[in-house]
Amino acid sequence: MKYGLALALVMLSASTFAADEPAAQPKADPAKGQQIVTQVCAACHGADGNSASPAYPSLAGQSAGYISAQLAYFKDGTRKNPIMAGFAASLSADDMSSVGAYFEKQTPKPQAAKSKELAQQGEKLYRGGNAAKAVPACTACHLANGAGIPRQYPRLAGQHTDYTLTQLKAFASGERNKGNAGVMAGIAERLSEADMKSVAEYIAGLR
Repeated sequence: MKYGLALALVMLSASTFAADEPAAQPKADPAKGQQIVTQVCAACHGADGNSASPAYPSLAGQSAGYISAQLAYFKDGTRKNPIMAGFAASLSADDMSSVGAYFEKQTPKPQAAKSKELAQQGEKLYRGGNAAKAVPACTACHLANGAGIPRQYPRLAGQHTDYTLTQLKAFASGERNKGNAGVMAGIAERLSEADMKSVAEYIAGLR
């Protein structure tokens, strides 16, 4: 029953989030987005969205809508990060949409899990969830291939293990619990650190 309720809440949140989207979307100009990325984003996320550092997420192939939404969250303080808040502060809604459109068109570089054993454990959780802990399968929102549901839930495939683990811990601690993050906060708090490490390892190898 708890497992079914958790999954129902996940899907309800997705439909609610979609219903709340404004009718008029900001204008997206990938060429303008590339200019902004080159000047502002490339140092951490890579000029083509493939971050060389596990401290920063790779954004190549990420949903344009998800990126623009997160930039808006950084700008209004919903999502806390002093570095990203500073960068986002000067961006207009059109700028955010353009940055998202540019990154979405970039090709993600394949990653690989470093531990086969951990990845196998993570695969079970990612694909099947954990009914005893009322944890739904990650595929419900991020899909079997890790592509995610555009705007609502991010692409995870090939993301740095360390970055994914850091974000799961932030969800579990409540550091990230506003906006659409409330869904993940409720799920992550039921995961052990071993669960988080294994699913992060599996995600890194998804393509």
